[in-house]
Parts: sequence; structure tokens; C-alpha cells
Amino acid sequence: MRNSVVLFIILIIFIGGLVGCEQRIRPSIVEGMDAEELPDQESWDSTIIVSNEGVVSAIIHAGYIAVFSEKKITLLENGVHIDFYNEEGEITSVLVSDRGEVDDETQDLSGYGNVVIEGDDGTVLETEEIHWENKTEQIHTDKFVKITSPDEIIEGYGMESDAGLNNYTIYRVTGQTRVE
Repeated sequence: MRNSVVLFIILIIFIGGLVGCEQRIRPSIVEGMDAEELPDQESWDSTIIVSNEGVVSAIIHAGYIAVFSEKKITLLENGVHIDFYNEEGEITSVLVSDRGEVDDETQDLSGYGNVVIEGDDGTVLETEEIHWENKTEQIHTDKFVKITSPDEIIEGYGMESDAGLNNYTIYRVTGQTRVE
């Protein structure tokens, strides 16, 4: 009889443990946090492929990506690396920045913080902010820029260019030096 009581107690403890395991885990709710402020999707060390009418125009790598479906934007953080491609599938330029943002409707993108773009001919653009329009495949900014090409170093405010930095215009030139 004593063994039956001990066995019964062990069985009750075991069943109680199983019932306790069925408890649902619920995420904590942060007070004052609006659900619209939270991303619909998050990923780490990921890649996004941007295309224009089926042709790959850019491949984006980022340390952290957050997709906001309602706002139709994708935030890129923790280091951004973008390879831009021409219609033949060749890399025309590479952009590196601290963070960025993609407009999910137009596939336009912006880079922010320590932006460096290097063209396939070695031309380098440095700025703090750049915007790329997917439809026209043009980049532009109204911020300070420094462009170092094999022929010159030119600085100024505001510019636009093709993604390969082959044809660029600086609007307010503040300095220009010929490279020999």
C-alpha cells in the first residue's frame, strides 16, 4: 500500500509538470509602443535583389534589415553594401554606407552616413547622404560631396550622376584639383 501511495504521488507530480509545460508563452508588451512602429519582418546579415523590368539593377547586403509593410519602406542598418549592375549584368559601381532605406514601391534607395561609392573606373564619391532612383538609375544629393577621379579631385554641394559615376555634375563647386 505504501508503494501505491508513493507511486500515486509521483504520478500526480509528473502530470502536474506536464500540465505546467502546456502554458502558452506570450510576448511581453512594451508600454507606450505602437504596433505600427514595429517592423513586419526583420532579418540579419541578409541580401535584397532590386530589379527593373526583370533586369537586376542592384544587390543590397545589410547587417540588419527591417521591413515596414504599412509605410512601404525597408530600413537597412549595421553596414550597407550595394553592388549596382548595368543591363549586361556587370558591376558598374559599389556603394558602402552606415545605413540606408528602400522605398518598397519605387525601389528607390537612399544611403546615409559615411557614404562611399566607387565606380568601375576607380572614381570615388564621398558624402554623408545619397539617393538613387531605380527608374532613371541616377544618383543625387544636395549634401557636400568629394569626387576623386583619375584626373581630378573636385568638391562641392549638390550633385547628380549615373550609377557608375561616369557622367556627374556638381552644382556648387567649392574646390578642384588636377591629379597628375
